Amino acid sequence: MRKKAVVLLSGGLDSITVLAYAKQQGFACYALSFDYGQRHNAELKAAAQIATNYHVEEHKIINLGLDSIGGSALTDKHIAVPDTFQEGIPITYVPARNTIFLAFALSWAEVLKSSDIFIGVNAVDYSGYPDCRPEFIKTFQQLANLATKAGMEGGHFAIHTPLITLSKSEIIKKGISLGVDYQQTVSCYSADDQGRACRVCDACRLRAAGFIEASVKDPTRYQS
Repeated sequence: MRKKAVVLLSGGLDSITVLAYAKQQGFACYALSFDYGQRHNAELKAAAQIATNYHVEEHKIINLGLDSIGGSALTDKHIAVPDTFQEGIPITYVPARNTIFLAFALSWAEVLKSSDIFIGVNAVDYSGYPDCRPEFIKTFQQLANLATKAGMEGGHFAIHTPLITLSKSEIIKKGISLGVDYQQTVSCYSADDQGRACRVCDACRLRAAGFIEASVKDPTRYQS
């Protein structure tokens, strides 16, 4: 039987690449997405379509409601998504988001009797988010093995981050080699209901630059 893996699937460029990679490695993939109150909700429609296209074993969308906490341009409609580069940790950082996401993935993995979790974090083009760093992933993996019944009984969880040291262009090239169709994805922080991108947010700029550097035609659908 194939090993089971929980794959965090946002509907964006990085997460579809990770899903394609996990499938290529022979894992039976269980996709996990989150409706956390993000303003760019079109990504969830993309995630659902991607999960269908990749024939995952199961796809769950968990409702979190982080908009009730706010503190980020992605979850608080009173905070504008910036259209210029920001030094330091940008206002699009969602407090503790990857910690929360990985905790849910860990819970489902334990139920599935799976030891493997895949996440598309990136420490190169990561926009300054502290929960995309290797140190964070290493520490969370230690926590996973300390805080679970499976860990106490001799199991060992592995948090797979196949993109963590890659640039955006390298991620795109990797995805192309895996047959990924990036037109399916939504990365924009301000995407409209149809999933069309704004061109000016950090996510759009990083994505567009990645396609240029990879010498790959940008398939992104833009609002104008």
